[in-house]
Amino acid sequence: MREPFQTRSHPRLRTWLIICYTLFIVYGSLSPFSGWRGQGLDFIEVLRAPFQLTYTGFDAVINLLAYIPFGLLVGLMLRTRFSALVSVILGLCLGVLLSASMEYLQMYLPTRVSSNLDLLTNSVGALIGALLAVSITSWTWLFSRLTHWRRDLFRHGKEMDFGLALLALWMFGQVNPSLPMLGNVFISEVVHHPFVKLPYVPFDVWESSAVALNLLMLGVLMLTLLRVPRKVVTAMLVVLVIVALAKFIAAALLLKSWALLLWINSEAVLGMLLGVLLLLAIVWLPRAGTIGFGAAVALSYFVIINFVLDSSTPAAAMSIYHWHYGHLLNYNGLAQTITLVFPLLLLFHLWRIRKV
Repeated sequence: MREPFQTRSHPRLRTWLIICYTLFIVYGSLSPFSGWRGQGLDFIEVLRAPFQLTYTGFDAVINLLAYIPFGLLVGLMLRTRFSALVSVILGLCLGVLLSASMEYLQMYLPTRVSSNLDLLTNSVGALIGALLAVSITSWTWLFSRLTHWRRDLFRHGKEMDFGLALLALWMFGQVNPSLPMLGNVFISEVVHHPFVKLPYVPFDVWESSAVALNLLMLGVLMLTLLRVPRKVVTAMLVVLVIVALAKFIAAALLLKSWALLLWINSEAVLGMLLGVLLLLAIVWLPRAGTIGFGAAVALSYFVIINFVLDSSTPAAAMSIYHWHYGHLLNYNGLAQTITLVFPLLLLFHLWRIRKV
């Protein structure tokens, strides 16, 4: 029997990522969290029911892909303690348990449908993820390089693990192509015809300010994580390029052709330029000053997006998608939720590291 996979990195970061991704699954499975009531269904009957003839290949692929990251993260965590076989079995069991819990709770939501096929495809996704985790843990050279890279680039400690999870959360929320770059107001062009000029929309100073504050929140977070603060511009550039590339790919896959680049607007460009200039000005602040500035930025951003900017519902962007599956509405709702909670989570992170 092979020995359990070990790394010198602490598993706290993986724990935070598992928690975050589990919450994503819960949100996508139970949104909109309203109208709870018994519908006279028996979960055993749901499991025994014939496979739905209306179940599409798209549904199967989405459900399978949604649980692969869960199986991967759980598999990587389990592999630090157990053998490969036990890790795969436990990863599959946890995936089945999570999916079965979601399907059971969906019986009490009139807007959702509890399905045995969902349970099957989710479980297969978790199994694929766990098998992938077991496979890549044999690449010791890769983990050694990643460990050295993380040790040289980022600070250490449980507070920093939470901060890295926050960075991953921010990037995930920004990938949505129906949001402007670093923005939080959904794009909602109702109609578009070739060669027809769109109605004039006045420049929104508040939206541009929100973009600048969003970039500054990311910058402050990076400043608290990096061992060498002067590398923040390079690190920010890498993160933004990754986000922009992922956003473009998502737009190419999900949006109508004319909406491919709507996420790049004048408010976003000006906000990013302003944010970069302000970030360069605070790089040389002492750590206490950076934390105080970051707290002020997070509070300002929270106030602007909740009390100043016009409300924008997840459904507002549906007209620019060339697909109209319910998964997209959940995707938009999740992006909006991340936008709302991120400044509060950043405040919590800054409070935790104030004496570190």
